[in-house]
Amino acid sequence: MSGCFPAPAVISGAASSATSQIVWGPLFQFSVWSSTPTPTSTSFSLIYNHNNQPSRRRWLPLSATERSKLKGESSFALQLQCDCESEIREDNEWVVVNFYHFVFIKDAEAQVAKHHTFLKGLDIRGRIYVNEQGINAQYSGPSRDALAYVEWIRADDKFANMLVQICAAPTGHAFPKLKLRYKPSLVQLEGGISHLPLLDPSMRATPLAPSQWRKRLDAVNSNADASNANFILLDVRNGYEWDIGHFSGARRPDVDCFRSTSFGLCQPEVIAADPLANVDKQTDILMYCTGGIRCDVYSTILRQQGFQNLYTLKGGVSHYLANEGPFQWVGNLFVFDSRLSLPPATYKPEAMTKPSKVEVSENNTFARCYICGLQVCQLRHRNCANLDCNLLYLCCTSCVDDLRGCCCSKCTTAPRLRPVLQGAHRYEKWHTYRDLKSQSQLTT
Repeated sequence: MSGCFPAPAVISGAASSATSQIVWGPLFQFSVWSSTPTPTSTSFSLIYNHNNQPSRRRWLPLSATERSKLKGESSFALQLQCDCESEIREDNEWVVVNFYHFVFIKDAEAQVAKHHTFLKGLDIRGRIYVNEQGINAQYSGPSRDALAYVEWIRADDKFANMLVQICAAPTGHAFPKLKLRYKPSLVQLEGGISHLPLLDPSMRATPLAPSQWRKRLDAVNSNADASNANFILLDVRNGYEWDIGHFSGARRPDVDCFRSTSFGLCQPEVIAADPLANVDKQTDILMYCTGGIRCDVYSTILRQQGFQNLYTLKGGVSHYLANEGPFQWVGNLFVFDSRLSLPPATYKPEAMTKPSKVEVSENNTFARCYICGLQVCQLRHRNCANLDCNLLYLCCTSCVDDLRGCCCSKCTTAPRLRPVLQGAHRYEKWHTYRDLKSQSQLTT
C-alpha cells in the first residue's frame, strides 16, 4: 500500500471560495468545490466508490495562492486528478512518510520551534531536518497524525508543490524516536552542502517522471547491443544498497557512505572506480537514489564540474516502484529505517512481474553473502553482533549460525557481544543486552 501527495494544479472553472478534497480510494484525486466560507480546518465524510465499498474523504483548506487563482471563476465543481496512486487508509493505519523540498527559509531555527509546537501530542517518530535551504523528512506514525503534519506543512505556499511519499508500516513505528532539529546540511556530504546552489532549479538535474525514466531504460534494454546506450545510468547511493537492489545496467557504486561520493571529480585515487571518469560532459547522465534528494544535491556538483545533460528520477526509486512497478528493477529497495529492505510489491502489488534473472559473476556482490560469497536467500542486511563493529552486511543463514551473528571470527570474541537476531528484528540499545546478561549471571 503506497501513495503520495503531489500538489494539485488549479484549473479554471471553480469557485472563488473553495476547499480541496483528497479521496482515499484506489487513486488520489483532488476536487475543487464551492464552499462558503472557506474552511480553516480539516473535516471528513464517508463516500462509496464504484465497487460500492466505503471510503473516507478528507477535506482540506486551499492555500491563499490557490484561492487567489480561483477568484472570479464559476462555481462549477471540477475534479483535479493527481499523478499518483493510493488506497483507502484508516486513521489507525501505520505509515512511513518521506519528503524533501528545497526552498529559502528565512528564520529556519524559528521554523523548527513551530514544527515542535505543532507536533506536540502527535505520535510521530523519525528524522526531520530544517535549515535555510529547505526541509528533509522521513518519519512514521499512525495515518491520522502522519498526514495531519503533511497538511500543516503544505498549508504554507512555499511547500505547496512538495511531493510527499507514503508507504505502509505494518509493524508500527519504523523509527525509534523523533529527531526534529536545525541541521546545517540536509544530507551529509564531505565539506557540507550549504555552499551549493540548491535553491536554483537550473543548477539541479532535470527531473524525469517515472514513466519517462522507464521509457529511457526500455529503449536501451530492448536493444541487443546495450553498449550503444546514449546515456550513463548513475546509482548515487551506497554500494551496500546496490547489493540488494538496483536498476538493470547500473554499475555498483564504490562508496560505503554518501558523504564521500566523488563521481566526476577526477580524483586520481578513485578514478578507476569512477563511472564518470573520461566521460564526455555532453553525455546524458541519468541519476537515481532512494527518494531523490541525494541526486538533487550531487547534480549541482556535477553541474559545476561542467556536465551539461543531467537527469534525475523524480521521487527516486520509491516513487518509480509505486508508479511503474519493478520494470528494469532487480531485487529489493534498501531504506534507512527499521524495515531495512522492501520488496517492490510493497509499493505496487498489482504490478509485480516475474523475478529478473541476473548473471552473477565472481566480482558481483549482488545478493551474495559477505562472508562466504554464496547467494543469500533473503535480501536483507543485518548488523554484526559485535556492538563495537556493528557492520551492516548481507549474510547467509549458515554463516549467521557459524559465527553467531558476527561478520568475522574476530568479532565472536568481542566483549560487547549481542545475541543472534532472528527474522527481521533490529538490535536495541546496548543496555538492553547488558542488563539481560547481568541478570543471567546473577541467576546462575
